[in-house]
Order: sequence, then C-alpha cells, then structure tokens
Amino acid sequence: MIHKGTITLETDRLVLRRFSDDAEAVFKNWANDPEVTKFLMWLPHANVGASRAWCIHNVNAYAAENYYSWVIVPKTLGEPIGSISAVKLDDKISMAHIGYCIGRNWWHKGYTTEALKAIVKFLFEEVDVNRIEARHDTRNANSGYVMEKAGMKYEGTHRQADWNNSGLCDAAYYAILAEEYFKEGK
Repeated sequence: MIHKGTITLETDRLVLRRFSDDAEAVFKNWANDPEVTKFLMWLPHANVGASRAWCIHNVNAYAAENYYSWVIVPKTLGEPIGSISAVKLDDKISMAHIGYCIGRNWWHKGYTTEALKAIVKFLFEEVDVNRIEARHDTRNANSGYVMEKAGMKYEGTHRQADWNNSGLCDAAYYAILAEEYFKEGK
C-alpha cells in the first residue's frame, strides 16, 4: 500500500476531512445518541469532554501516514454529522476494514453511502489497497445496504462472532476487491 494519510476528499454533497476542534458538533450530532451507538463498540459520549478527547486522539493520530479517519460534513451544513475510518489495516494483504456512523437526523439520506464510495475510490486509486471490507450486526440491516450500494459484496455471516453495545452478535461481512472495482469502472 502507498499510505497517504487522511486527506480531504469531496463528493457532490460532502466534504470528508480530518477531525479538528469538532467536539461540540460530534457530541450534538451523533456521539451522545444511544440509537446511533446501539450497534457500535464504543459507548455514547456522556459529555462534550468525551467528544473532545476523541477529537484530540484523532488529531494526534494523524501524524501516522497509515491513519485514516474522517468526519462527514455536508456542504450545506458545514459541520460534521458522522465519521468514517479505516479501523483496521493489514499491509501484508493490502486490506482496509472500514467502520462508520452517522447522526440519526441524517439516516436514509444517502450520506453514508456517498462517504463510503469516496473512501473506496480513494483507497483503491490512491492508497493501492487490494481489499476493502466491512461488517455489521445482522440486526442493523441498513448498514449492509450502505455496503452494497458502495459496491461491496456479501461474503457471509459469522455467527455470534462479534459484540457491540447490544451484546453478542452475528456479523455479516462485505468486501470489494481492487480487480472488481477497476473492472466495473468505478
């Protein structure tokens, strides 16, 4: 892989950029909501201080060229409504595992799919990954729809193989390979 770090990406409706002093928006728009974090591995932020600490962690981590974590900012709003990251990288097989979340007020508007498509494009075309994967709790089918709309293919479900704030769960895996991405002319 040719690591480039978290660089600003733009789509028709979004700017994907590094975390900065975004604690207020992070807390207000998604991180404090138990419905948003229901199928995630981190608890809702109890206060804006927790969101500030998370922002600082990301800002400090940007020193590494193999760190990829963006806030999702609609151009019409100008503040973050969610985040998307490569939560795991494996350089030996050129793989990136993606995780994302978005505030409830922006569910079912296509923002997460648009963000994921931009990340897929960046990771294949700029970072030279071979495989991009993601997983979701089977009780959160909408997350799987996002993956499918971004060109990922369902690979199977690992029964009781994961956990989140809702407890033990089945994990549905999706992936797209570089050869599929470039063959389909994304």
